[in-house]
Amino acid sequence: MLKTTATLAFLMVALPAAAQSVSGTVTKVDEAQGKLTINHGAIKNLDMDAMTMVFRAGDPAMLKGLKAGDKIKFDADRVNGQITVTKLQKAK
Repeated sequence: MLKTTATLAFLMVALPAAAQSVSGTVTKVDEAQGKLTINHGAIKNLDMDAMTMVFRAGDPAMLKGLKAGDKIKFDADRVNGQITVTKLQKAK
């Protein structure tokens, strides 16, 4: 039992935090560069406060039909050293 508890405690510390969906508002879309600017809430898995910043789109197709002013829910993570939107959907 003690060994199992110790293993679980190690895994909880060693594994990175999973991405959580964050609410935001798109302020700019740059399809040519595969980037978007989002005014967003805190992103806990990246230890990031609420702010407006540029993100790389993990899949350029997620930018199609997206425009400034759109309310979104998204996940972001570090991919190859760059903060990247890995999942995105328009908020309802």
